Amino acid sequence: MNTVAFHTLGCKLNFAETSTIARSFKENGWQKVAFGESAAVHVINTCSVTENADRECRTIVHRALASNPETYIVVVGCYAQLKPSEIAGIPGVDLVLGADEKFNVLEYLHSLKKNEETKVMSCDIDDVVDFNSSWSSGDRTRVFLKVQDGCDYSCSFCTIPLARGSSRSDTIENVIAKIKNIVDSGAKEIVLSGVNLGDFGIRGDKHRHQDRFVDLVKAIDNMNADFRIRISSIEPNLLTDEIISVVAHSKKFMPHFHIPLQSGSNKILQLMRRRYQRELYIERIETIKALMPHACIGVDVIVGFPGETEEDFQETYKFLADLDISYLHVFTYSERDNTDAIHMSDAVPIHTRKERNKMLRTLSGRKLRQFYQQYLHTSQNVLWETADKDNWMHGYTENYIKVKTPFDASLINKIVPGELTTIDVDMLVRVNQPVYA
Repeated sequence: MNTVAFHTLGCKLNFAETSTIARSFKENGWQKVAFGESAAVHVINTCSVTENADRECRTIVHRALASNPETYIVVVGCYAQLKPSEIAGIPGVDLVLGADEKFNVLEYLHSLKKNEETKVMSCDIDDVVDFNSSWSSGDRTRVFLKVQDGCDYSCSFCTIPLARGSSRSDTIENVIAKIKNIVDSGAKEIVLSGVNLGDFGIRGDKHRHQDRFVDLVKAIDNMNADFRIRISSIEPNLLTDEIISVVAHSKKFMPHFHIPLQSGSNKILQLMRRRYQRELYIERIETIKALMPHACIGVDVIVGFPGETEEDFQETYKFLADLDISYLHVFTYSERDNTDAIHMSDAVPIHTRKERNKMLRTLSGRKLRQFYQQYLHTSQNVLWETADKDNWMHGYTENYIKVKTPFDASLINKIVPGELTTIDVDMLVRVNQPVYA
């Protein structure tokens, strides 16, 4: 039996797509093995957002070859679309597939002999118009379901539109059918995912249809099935009051939002070409908290963008410190080819970028602890997921508090109430041993 191993870099969307590619291998008689084992084929799914993407890809290729010098190496994903020639120059890579071909890996595996020259199959990103549904499977009780891909925005720092193409979506009918299949397979929680999720409704013909993201949310909420669902990440200008209201009154949608901000300075937001200002962001947070005081709210923020002065950063810091949010994902700006930002003046020194990143990560830790402390000594419904090497198991409450309890196999993939007791040094909340009946 032919064997295949996978390695994924980057976002949850990439992991969902890797899972879908892996299922196609399994359906055709291949056996999936762990990365690092002596597989006949290694598939590496790359990311364009990750810093040092070339070095990371080279390292992973080297690891694959170390496990089997004759393994056939396929590189796919965002970086493969952006820099196919660069990847083709990495010793040992046999096949590079761009955005339109990554789901067709099997069609290119006619021979598993090492190539003298790397084969590259990549089209112009403007020609990528088809939507390929994907969902993660096999690793956890939460499933990430891709319902939208690509982006029509033109943020000055971002390469994702160049790597994934224009915005396109699944249909509501297809999404509902896939959710039914996922729930029937035993999954208890689904996370709706996309590159620009709130832009749901555009098909491959590049026209907006009548469907909107809120229509999808309503259709899912009306399903006659027992599962939890989350919205992965949604732009503040696309997170409408109607969406927030549906989530607030839903028994399926969890009180958890992840809303990119990127900067608390309107000057920097304008330079980034974001489609909102800080005042709109405040409105969104206030609306959520008015309807769901217990909601968890995560925020993406970038530090060190060109032109970000110390005054601009302090404005962002104070903005975030005063905002009723739960945690931050902090990114340090790094230059990207083929973006407008790379040509901007007033670059922020690297050491200053790192200092600002550290300050916001410290703020995030304080925010998260404050959020967790509000729910100590309360009973919360927890979906128990995984065990670790120290004989603890982990799970999440409805409002996304990450918890732990001594391992109990009977709890896996069960939603069970438990009392939150203490916050450990690893920022996990201990739960009194729940009992599953």
